[in-house]
Amino acid sequence: MTDALDVAVRLLLVFVAFLVLPLVVGQTEHKVMAHMQGRLGPMYAGGFHGWAQLVADGVKFAQKEDVVPKDADRRVFQLAPAVALLPYLLVLVAIPVAPGSVGAVVDAGIFFALAVMGVGVLGSLMAGWASANKFSLLGGLRTAAQLLAYELPMLLAAASVAMAAGTVSLTGILDAFEWWWVPWQIVGALVFFVAGLAELQRPPFDMPVADSEIIFGAYTEYTGLRFALFLLAEYAGIVVLCGLTTVLFLGGWHGPGGADGLGWLWTLLKAAVLAFVVIWLRVSYPRLREDQLQKLAWTTLVPLALAQIALTGIVKVAIQ
Repeated sequence: MTDALDVAVRLLLVFVAFLVLPLVVGQTEHKVMAHMQGRLGPMYAGGFHGWAQLVADGVKFAQKEDVVPKDADRRVFQLAPAVALLPYLLVLVAIPVAPGSVGAVVDAGIFFALAVMGVGVLGSLMAGWASANKFSLLGGLRTAAQLLAYELPMLLAAASVAMAAGTVSLTGILDAFEWWWVPWQIVGALVFFVAGLAELQRPPFDMPVADSEIIFGAYTEYTGLRFALFLLAEYAGIVVLCGLTTVLFLGGWHGPGGADGLGWLWTLLKAAVLAFVVIWLRVSYPRLREDQLQKLAWTTLVPLALAQIALTGIVKVAIQ
C-alpha cells in the first residue's frame, strides 16, 4: 500500500509539473520577446508587467468557435492535438529531477524518451493530412522531412553520453556523471539541442508553420482550444527538451564543485537557462530555407555526432 501511494504521489507531482511548467515557459516567452523586440502589448494585461497576459490568452482561446472543416477526416483531425501533447507527459515521467525523485524508473530511459518524443511529432502529421487543406498538407510533409533528418543526429548525440556512462538509463547516467564530461561532450550537447529544436519546429526551424509561405502549416484549420493544445504541446516540448539536455549533458541535480545540496533546484535552474536560450533563438535568428535545414542536418550535425561518438570511444579506451 505504501509503495502504491508513493507511486501515485510521484505521478501526481509529474502531472502538476506538466500543467504548470509549459505555461510558465509560455508566459516567459511573452515577456522576453516583449523586451527584446519592443513588443509592448504583452506588458499591459492585468497591470504590473502584464501578469494577466496568460489568463487573457486562455480566455481568448476558450471563447473561439471550435471549427472542423467539412471535408476533413473528423476523427483524425480531432485526435491530432492529443497525440501532439500527451507524449511529452510520458517523457516527463521518466526524467529524474533529484536523487530518488522520478515519476517512473525506465531502464532504457534514453530510447524511451526519444521514441516517445518522435510520436509527438506525429500529431503535426495527422493535423496536416486530416485538414483537407493543401497548405496544411505541405506543413505536414515538411514536418515529416524534419523528423527524418533530425532524429538521427539527436539519437547519435545521446548515444555518446550512453557510451560514456555505460548505461542507457537516465538515472544511471546521472549517477555516473563527472564534471569533466561537460567540455568533453559539448559537441554532442550542441547537436542534441539543435536537433531537438528542429523536431519541435521552433524558430529558426519553423518551416512547417511558416506563416509567410503556408499560412500556418499543419495548424491552419485549427481554432479555439484545439489550437491552444498545439501551442501547449510546443511549450511542453521545450520543457522536455531542456530537461533531457540537462540530464544528459549538464549533470542534472549535480552542482558545480560537488555542491549537490540544492537537488532538484539545480535541475530546474539549468533547464530554465536552456529554455531562455530557446526563446532567445526565436527572437534573434531568421527562418532557414528547406534546403538549408536538410544541409545542416546531413552535412553538419550527423558528422559532428559521429565524431563525438568516435571521441567518446577513444577516451573510454584510454581510461580503461
